[in-house]
Order: sequence, then structure tokens, then C-alpha cells
Amino acid sequence: MKTVLITGASSGIGKATAQKLLSEGYRVYVAARRVEKMQDLAQAGAIPIALDVTNEDQLVAGVERINSERGGVDILINNAGFATYGAMEDTSIADARYQFEVNLFGLARLTQLALPYMRQQRAGTIVNISSIGGKIYTPLGSWYHATKHALEGWSDCLRFELAPFGINVVIVEPGIIKTEFDDVMVDPMLKRSGDTAYADLARKVAKASRSSYSSRNASPPSVIADTIAEALRTRRPKTRYAAGALARPMLFLRWLLSDRLFDRLIASQV
Repeated sequence: MKTVLITGASSGIGKATAQKLLSEGYRVYVAARRVEKMQDLAQAGAIPIALDVTNEDQLVAGVERINSERGGVDILINNAGFATYGAMEDTSIADARYQFEVNLFGLARLTQLALPYMRQQRAGTIVNISSIGGKIYTPLGSWYHATKHALEGWSDCLRFELAPFGINVVIVEPGIIKTEFDDVMVDPMLKRSGDTAYADLARKVAKASRSSYSSRNASPPSVIADTIAEALRTRRPKTRYAAGALARPMLFLRWLLSDRLFDRLIASQV
């Protein structure tokens, strides 16, 4: 039975993935800051760990616990993340740094801690939850998109480095998924830019975002959970999986259109 560690498992994609992998017989450790939000997963057989991916002590303790109880992590699903939106000019560098700490450096440190066991076993899988936002861009999302573009390149390099050890690195690029993403994004964005030179754009982006992430337009998190499960069942998984509402069409359009034409397309949505 393979041991899985999923970060950001208290809601959304992380929780749905935990439920899916539990149903398929994996031994699942679920990690998040809000342990109380994972009690349903614990009742289903998961093992909760209190984990803030920006806290070195908690990262070390979490991996050491799994090492002592199960030998090590066979499958690491780096799902924890959030979106800082607001005009680049209006966003403090402290907030920008924290965006990178959560979306890139935290998962990178956790990966470093999990890798020795995988290399020793000459097997393992690392699944990094990126976004179509790692390939495209949207207004007022400069710092968020910067982290996801960075994650894409970081994952590609990691795939080369780990291939000789039999370790797979898989990037999952969700489209529009009905999670807490929109709730966490919109209000802070309006606080940053709702009364600045970018106020008009901020209000338009907020309206478009709320419409896009409505239940009518967004895919459920289970779509991504199913995609991850598919990748894990495959001996040689794809390097990238795009799934969820608008994921493939938007990536195709970004490939097809010039920068200026894609700018116009995005502008038409807000």
C-alpha cells in the first residue's frame, strides 16, 4: 500500500483528492493548517497532520512522522496554495514574498524533505498542482501568475533531475474549479486596489471572477481528483494534465494567439 501526503487538504482540490485516493486504497496523510476541517477525512481513514508549508519545523516534523510510521512518502501531492490578486503597484513586497513562500518555496522545501526516501527506493511520484495560470495570465494577478509560471519551470527541471532515480514529476493544471479560490482572491483584491488608480479594473475583475467561479460555470474539485488518480495509476504518466472548465481551450488559445491578440481576448472578459 503506497503512502500519500497531500497538502492543502482541508478543502477543495486537496480534500477531494484525499477522498478519491482513500477510496482507491492508498494510505493517505492529509496536511493543512486547519486540522479541524479534516475531521471528516480522519473518519474516512486519513491521517491528519497540522502543517503550514511556510513553517520549517512543521515541515520537518510532518515528514519525520511519516518516515517513522510508514518508512516514507511514496507520493507527494503539493496542493497547498492561494492567489494574491491586486495591481502589482498596490501589492506590498511583503505580500508578494508570502505568495512565493506558500506557492513555491514551501512546496519546494517539503519536496526536498520527501526526496531522500524516494531516491533510496528508486521510485516515487511528485504531483505539483499548478494552474492554467502557469501558462496564461489575467489582470491584477501578476504575483499569483508569477508563482505558477515559476512552478512550471521548477517542475520541468525537477523532472530531469529525478528521472534517473525512477521518480515521476507530474504537473496538474486546473482550469476554473469551484473551490475557496475565488472567495480568498476577490475581497483582498478589492481592499488593495478598489480605491486606487486601478479601481475600475479591480471592480470589473471582481465581477468577472464571481461569474466565472459560480457553480454554473466552474467544474467541481472531483474533476482534478480524478485526473490525479488517473496519473497515479499510470506507470509512465504524462508530464502535464490540464483539466476542468476552460483549461484546454484557454491553453490552446494561448498557444494559437499572439500576445496582443490574447490581451484582447482577456480584456473582453472583464
